[in-house]
Amino acid sequence: MFTGIVEEMGTLIRHTTGDNQDTLVIKAKKVMADLAVGHSINVSGACLTVVARSRAEFSVRVVPETLRLSNLGDLKVGSMVNLERAVGAGERFHGHLVQGHVETVGYVNNLSMDQADVRMTVTVDTRWLRYCLTKGSIALDGASLTIADISQEGITVALIPYTLDTTTLGSKEVGDSVNVETDVFARYLERFLELESDMEQWELDPEKVRQWGFGES
Repeated sequence: MFTGIVEEMGTLIRHTTGDNQDTLVIKAKKVMADLAVGHSINVSGACLTVVARSRAEFSVRVVPETLRLSNLGDLKVGSMVNLERAVGAGERFHGHLVQGHVETVGYVNNLSMDQADVRMTVTVDTRWLRYCLTKGSIALDGASLTIADISQEGITVALIPYTLDTTTLGSKEVGDSVNVETDVFARYLERFLELESDMEQWELDPEKVRQWGFGES
């Protein structure tokens, strides 16, 4: 689990394909302090598992499902990626609940700058736009952001100078892709309401329960 507070930008130094998955080798500094094989790490929005590490770099493997739903397969050597280690128990939660489960790829369709007011509009598929609301949270390339506006063009977020300086969002241009994860609570709420409306189909048949061996003395 993550908070969407990017710790640093890492550099992709090797990208290989094979065995129906990609392997990314990423050079980093801050996250290397306590990163170990088997740990989870958020790489530009995707929760991946560290499979190897050395003093200044670590390796992760990207399975077909993640490649299909994210832009990680398009990364080139030298590309910058946002990095965040999994949040520890008892730590302060500064962003919002981010799973690292990229749902779709959005595309920057507008960038507006008025002195320190920088706004980015991202086209998001309508299937996922339904989970977005003004003043709600969204993760773009793993960075926790607040939705400032929603329109037919997509969702608009305001980017403060700190975010522009410390994440890959500061180098995005119109047409660039971003990994999108909507608010998990909105998705859970929709699922709950679906179950409420179809509750009868989920009721257990007592006879089936007995056939499974439960309720017998």
